[in-house]
Amino acid sequence: MARVFVIANQKGGVGKTSIAVNLSASLAHYGRKALLVDLDPQGNATTGSGVDKSVCEKTVYDVILGECTVPEARVRCEGNYDVVPSNRELAGAEVELIQMEDREYCLRKAIDPVRGDYDFVVIDCPPALNMLTVNGFTAADAVIIPMQCEYYALEGLSDLVGTLRKVKQKLNPKIEIEALVRTMYDPRMTLTIQVAEELKKHYGDKVFDTVIPRNIRIAEAPSFGKPVILHDPQSKGALAHLAFARELLGRNGFKVKDAA
Repeated sequence: MARVFVIANQKGGVGKTSIAVNLSASLAHYGRKALLVDLDPQGNATTGSGVDKSVCEKTVYDVILGECTVPEARVRCEGNYDVVPSNRELAGAEVELIQMEDREYCLRKAIDPVRGDYDFVVIDCPPALNMLTVNGFTAADAVIIPMQCEYYALEGLSDLVGTLRKVKQKLNPKIEIEALVRTMYDPRMTLTIQVAEELKKHYGDKVFDTVIPRNIRIAEAPSFGKPVILHDPQSKGALAHLAFARELLGRNGFKVKDAA
């Protein structure tokens, strides 16, 4: 039965989609069956996985509204994981969700039938605390929070944790924080070190040892429609994402044998 992770941070530009795409690819690299659900109307996780969102006949929009199933919408990509694609149609889903009964559980109901097909499901949320993100939280077992080590990130984290607390109380009692992963990490900056220390003080071992550095290969990989581990497997960015997946697998009781 798959463990479901939602990648969330209401602050944009923190590397959230990069984490979602490269985690999915890295899990597949280590021989795990992975499904990536693109829950962002921008569809960046879709294009970053090499899927042309403009030609997808079925998307996560249809899945959420119950017009098709996950197996009918999913696409196999070069990284050997499946993607439920997204495009701008999803932006209208919030209005339609408001009118639906059990609107917070639509994604969960769609994912539950295929959990037996995968080891992990990764959900990429939009950079907002909206109904789509709430659907992601309700469907997930745990949250992975990408964070830049800067002052405003700490304020945003406090808001996100508050939202998670409400979701846990009212919608999904099993949800927990799986990981805080530091992205675009530059150890030469004093503020980076200070914020990292604050995170560890407040969240302890929820802060993963692995950090994702600032790396040009990570930034350019989406323009090639590839995860960085396929775009430049020996780059610092690729090695960091593989290390993050190894740490995640280890914490979830999987023995990791490098497939490379």
